[in-house]
Amino acid sequence: MPHHSQPSAPPTGAEPLLTGRPRALAALRLSCVTSVTTSPGRLRSVVQRCADHLGSHLVAEASDLGVSARTTSPFERPGLSPWLQRPHAYEAVVWSHVDRAVRSVEHMTELIAWARRHGRTLAFGMPEDGVPLVVTPLAGGSVIRRCMELARDAQREAEAISARLTSAHATLREEGRYGGGLVPFGYRKAPHPPGSGWCLAPDPETASLVRSLVSEVRSGRSLIALARELNDQGVPVPRDRHAQLQGRRTGGRRHGRDFDHFRWTSGTLSKVLRSPSLKGHRTHRGQTVRDGAGAPVLIGQPLLSDAEFDALQAALQVRSNGTRRPRRPTSALLIGVVHCQGCGGRMYFAARKGYPHGDYVCRATARGEVCPAPAGVRSDWLEQYTLDCYRRVTGKEASATREDLLRDGVRVTVAKGRRGGGPERNRGPEASRLTFTIEGRTPQSG
Repeated sequence: MPHHSQPSAPPTGAEPLLTGRPRALAALRLSCVTSVTTSPGRLRSVVQRCADHLGSHLVAEASDLGVSARTTSPFERPGLSPWLQRPHAYEAVVWSHVDRAVRSVEHMTELIAWARRHGRTLAFGMPEDGVPLVVTPLAGGSVIRRCMELARDAQREAEAISARLTSAHATLREEGRYGGGLVPFGYRKAPHPPGSGWCLAPDPETASLVRSLVSEVRSGRSLIALARELNDQGVPVPRDRHAQLQGRRTGGRRHGRDFDHFRWTSGTLSKVLRSPSLKGHRTHRGQTVRDGAGAPVLIGQPLLSDAEFDALQAALQVRSNGTRRPRRPTSALLIGVVHCQGCGGRMYFAARKGYPHGDYVCRATARGEVCPAPAGVRSDWLEQYTLDCYRRVTGKEASATREDLLRDGVRVTVAKGRRGGGPERNRGPEASRLTFTIEGRTPQSG
């Protein structure tokens, strides 16, 4: 599970050079971190030596522990990304190695272009070379080529590791052995009977709960009601239960927010109850893994018989009324931008049948939460309000995209509206319900 250490809050303005030396940002990244990991300390030591070599003063640290460089660019990482959006706060960014910064030529190209555009220096400690690799805004072709070569090497290494892991996991799936990853809810890791590797066994603390949930669903209880009950009882969700079994902390980051633990939702519960792992099947991407003869590969003792599982699926199918369909990408402008004041959670777009517009609504219930003041507002009103504020503050006249708003740190908060009202309600939203901020600041109205 990714673990994001708490980075220093990015400054809102340029800070004076208190030491008389250029300011540098320390950038740390590791793909895997555990309670016994010592690598972060080693990375900091290399970064400090590199900063000393540059004659720079480290003013802050952007830490992304448990974040893959193969799947996320520097501009997508929760710790580093906010700092890259504020290059005025430092003169250089320092990593311990090139592969701590990027693992692809494409991402290195983006990083160098960003540094040149903002006049910033990139530095990599490279202790094995005995001297840091420093890329100034005016760096020559030989330095750029060296960076690209190292990025290409890191990319090839990442691809080789990925291929080996894919092959190894495929073999483990075929043999019915547990190869790591999220343990299905209701199970725990156990020694494989032949004595090599691991398989899954019923978890004494959650297996009986799964059977009880199956009984409740078949009796007619709704998934929403059961999810709320699980939250009230403090039952950990599958991700948190897995963390407990691994001796790691629960919770993590989701939608830009940090949680001590996650909450059950009807969707989470549905995923547990629809998984063939309840029959002891080895699964991959939610589907049963089969051997060469087409028979299911078993990975552990079943919690439900085939007949019990089929009856459960029939009960779930009846209540879904044929409405289950793959989630489609949203084109709504304000997803991730607009939040409910009542609970602080994201608001989501809901279409109105027969209307050219929809609504942005609080979805606390879908997250397994109860919002004290759930907000809702017409989508066309809220989008126009947001764009008007954005153009007034930035001076940009061109149409803004969702990516533009997120990149510039735009956040809109909506308070719950009042009931009733006259025809004036059809003229637009109450401005007093809406708050527009950009990069954490509330602009002056005008």
